[in-house]
Amino acid sequence: MAAADAAPDFLCQDPAWSSLLDRLDRIARSQAVVLVNGETGTGKEVIARHIHARSARKGPFVAVNCGALSESLIDAELFGHESGAFTGASRSRAGWFEEAAGGTLLLDEIGELSLHLQVKLLRVLQERQVVRLGSRKPVALDVRLVAATHVDLAEAVKAQRFRADLYYRLNVAPVRLPALRNRRGDILPLARHFMDQYGAQLGLTAVALADDARQALLAHPWPGNVRELENAIHRAMITCDGEVLRADDLCLDHAGCEAPVPAPAAAAAPAVSPEAEDNAGEDHALVRVIRRLLSVNAPSLFTSVESTLVQEAYARCSGNQVHTAKLLGIPRHALRTLLKRHCLL
Repeated sequence: MAAADAAPDFLCQDPAWSSLLDRLDRIARSQAVVLVNGETGTGKEVIARHIHARSARKGPFVAVNCGALSESLIDAELFGHESGAFTGASRSRAGWFEEAAGGTLLLDEIGELSLHLQVKLLRVLQERQVVRLGSRKPVALDVRLVAATHVDLAEAVKAQRFRADLYYRLNVAPVRLPALRNRRGDILPLARHFMDQYGAQLGLTAVALADDARQALLAHPWPGNVRELENAIHRAMITCDGEVLRADDLCLDHAGCEAPVPAPAAAAAPAVSPEAEDNAGEDHALVRVIRRLLSVNAPSLFTSVESTLVQEAYARCSGNQVHTAKLLGIPRHALRTLLKRHCLL
């Protein structure tokens, strides 16, 4: 679960949320299929979990990112398979629909589903049953479906990328999430929440938020929404002095946040001793940050650093995979693996 999921009542102090929360509670009490639409990072999974928690369903909440599953396996992942159904299927396995029995299944980024799988999903919704790959026996379902996407499915239908009949099946109880820039009353409470969370992880307590940082947070347009805010606070908590978080620590304009590029060495420059290199390295911002993290035994350090690096590069390149891979100096297929690992695809 993302850190924002733990925020009580979504930290919804902005009036933009009040009418939405009342509507969500009414939707939760029904059994209707829910379609949650919102920009990337607005908290679509948080909303789905809220609907499940406020419903009468006693089964599990299961979240599946359709964009993170390979096209060759997503059929079996969603609907299950029998032993021998395909190469490598050594035993029978229930799909995510069956795993969510009695509970709620979130299909995130449903706009990424192929037309072939859209047909199968439509049939599941109509018949309330699935048939595993390699089987002819249907399995009855008792699952509440919540679909989420950042794509405008109505436009996707017009472009013939999404089936109209499936869209109408999903669009029973639509929920549109406001972007963070349209709920500015939540920016500072969310920032404080993330400061407390990451402060606890990094061994920092009672870090104050400077006035210039408050102004910077409120002035920023937040194209990446709550996820971008969380990443900005995480980065700032790593680099701040441990007592006050300032605007410079947030690096919202990315000015001065990159490591300096070393100047070319002059010809016939004298060799630098290992001791001198080490002393110079101690002044390097990146080295100082890493040493601080190592000194406080930050949990999941490698994953946290990798996730932050990938997310920041991806955001800096406006979601362009080719540019992001070039910026990071890795092949595009390696970048896609990282994007899926950190739920960015």
